[in-house]
Amino acid sequence: MEKFFKLKENGTTARTEVVAGLTTFMTMAYIIALNPNLLTGFDVGSALWNGVFLATCLASAFAMFCMAFLANKPFALAPGMGLNSFFAVVVANIAGLTGMTYVASFQAALVIILIEGIVFVVLSVLNVREKIVEAIPLGVRMGIAPAIGLMLMNIGLGSNAGVYSETGGPFFMMRDFFGALTPSVAQSTMGSGYGAMVLQVVTTFIGLFAIVLLAKKGFKGAVLLGMLIASVIYWGGSSLVLGQDPFASLATASFVPPIADMAATTLFKFNFAGFMQIGWFTAITLVITFCMIDMFDTIGTLVGTASRAGMVDKDGNMPNMKEALLSDAIGTVAGACTGTSTVTTFVESASGVEAGGRTGLTALTTGILFLACIFIAPIAAIIPAAATSAALIYVGVLMLMGLKNVKFDDLDQMVPVALMLIGMPVSSSIGHAIGLGLISYTVIKVFSGKPGEVSILTYVISALFLVKFFLIV
Repeated sequence: MEKFFKLKENGTTARTEVVAGLTTFMTMAYIIALNPNLLTGFDVGSALWNGVFLATCLASAFAMFCMAFLANKPFALAPGMGLNSFFAVVVANIAGLTGMTYVASFQAALVIILIEGIVFVVLSVLNVREKIVEAIPLGVRMGIAPAIGLMLMNIGLGSNAGVYSETGGPFFMMRDFFGALTPSVAQSTMGSGYGAMVLQVVTTFIGLFAIVLLAKKGFKGAVLLGMLIASVIYWGGSSLVLGQDPFASLATASFVPPIADMAATTLFKFNFAGFMQIGWFTAITLVITFCMIDMFDTIGTLVGTASRAGMVDKDGNMPNMKEALLSDAIGTVAGACTGTSTVTTFVESASGVEAGGRTGLTALTTGILFLACIFIAPIAAIIPAAATSAALIYVGVLMLMGLKNVKFDDLDQMVPVALMLIGMPVSSSIGHAIGLGLISYTVIKVFSGKPGEVSILTYVISALFLVKFFLIV
């Protein structure tokens, strides 16, 4: 194990790495059920849903094994949020455009993901993606981690879990609970869901404060233990206060992997003929769109998380970046072959890094747990959103500390960083926020008489984002 992961060299231990991997898993386990829900329109129990579920587990695990052994980095990968929603929209549009069934349209859209993955493998091997990372100005790069931190806090406080009731929903913690004028307004708005919301709020903050206090005492497993405390409190409150059985789903859950359904619907089910029906222009546009979003989401996550972990050099570059990007690209190809949308590096990796993860053993642990979910998915599904919210808020706060590396008195840096700080949580897209930051950096430099300080590649990337924002239909 020492030979593969160089634990001593990276100042860590096997125990710390395993705990970090488990922590990362708990913060991102939601994707196992959410991804097939989004990609199939919540058609739970259908053959396509079962196929996407299995593909999510397998492709994620395979990508994390690549990250572990090729790059020796603690980053976890899975079908990316945002990209999966966009994929579902593309599938629906293909169905409407061609008249194909949803399953056939899904299989046609998988061709887009396959092409994207192959393109990224080639670009990673040729070091093009690494050059793109280097093209991001250092000042802008320093603002990526804090911006991701705000996005994590927004997820934890704003949109990680919604509460539904007879009055509608989803209702969210920050908008509908803390945003209400009075408790009575919140109660009348949420109806019977108010009790569940109170439990969500109380549990989240107990979990958050538990993590903070444990961390202040130097406890390395603070995030994981805090999440476990939050989970126990939520389960107890759900049972005693709300009169609900938090483990009820386990009674009827199936622990048999739906291999036959995946083989019938998604496994290597590329509908090339259907893909050709959408037209060359549309096809090329979709491939470019997926590539750009995924590329900068991945770059932003890797740079931001690595910066927080102290895994970058004085120029802000991470060793083995090429191998990390290649692992991400291979994961996307694996996702296409098994039957899911773009596999990308997850921002929740930051929780494992904060728990002490520094090597590929963290990624390997998370990958093994994803693989195990083929059999134990129902158990992973009972982790309450309140527990993951607590962890995401805490990690987000820590990533905000990276603002100390930004020169606040330099408008060339501060304007792009400020735009990213607001852009990421509002747009929920790391890539789009980075694009906005690069465009603003380029414009400021050019019109302040310093065009020579902007690299050629930065000009190209800024121009591509302008095309992406205003011209791609």
